[in-house]
Amino acid sequence: MGAAVVKDMKDKMEKTIQHYKEELKTIRTGRASISMFDNIRVDYYGTPTPLSGVGTLSSPEPRLITVAPWDTSMINPIEKAIQNANMGFNPSNDGKIIRIPVPQLTEERRKDLVKHVKKVAEDTKVAIRNLRRESNDRIKKLEKDKEISEDDGKKFIEQIQTATDDFIKKVDVITGEKEKEIMEI
Repeated sequence: MGAAVVKDMKDKMEKTIQHYKEELKTIRTGRASISMFDNIRVDYYGTPTPLSGVGTLSSPEPRLITVAPWDTSMINPIEKAIQNANMGFNPSNDGKIIRIPVPQLTEERRKDLVKHVKKVAEDTKVAIRNLRRESNDRIKKLEKDKEISEDDGKKFIEQIQTATDDFIKKVDVITGEKEKEIMEI
């Protein structure tokens, strides 16, 4: 019973970490990365489609992303979607390929991005702590209902705390890496 509670909590915490990593991918760093465009949707004949679903994205240079649409009639909707994403990019095209220059970030913008990363990290930590609280409550209920002993309950609560500490450390490590990436010139 208690082991299932701990396993369930760890699974949910792992999903929380994965969600955090996905969210960080969309935050711009100083260098060009096609993963920055993962959340952009293009109106493909009335269907919101991921940018990677309407063309080939590549990064031929450190400060340039190119999009080669499979259907050249999609050039304008793709450009519009990139501009509407409010990421600070100004795409241009030659009729076949869309070029997206990635400007260098200013020091002030880098600091703003780091603040945003820290806020997202704190939200992730809060979600992890909420999972800990829920799991502790479930263990206490099992104890109260006499489904597990008091000693087992203490053991499971210790396991929950250890897992929580480990996941919080993971968030800190991931956050540190992202901050370093953002501040890199």
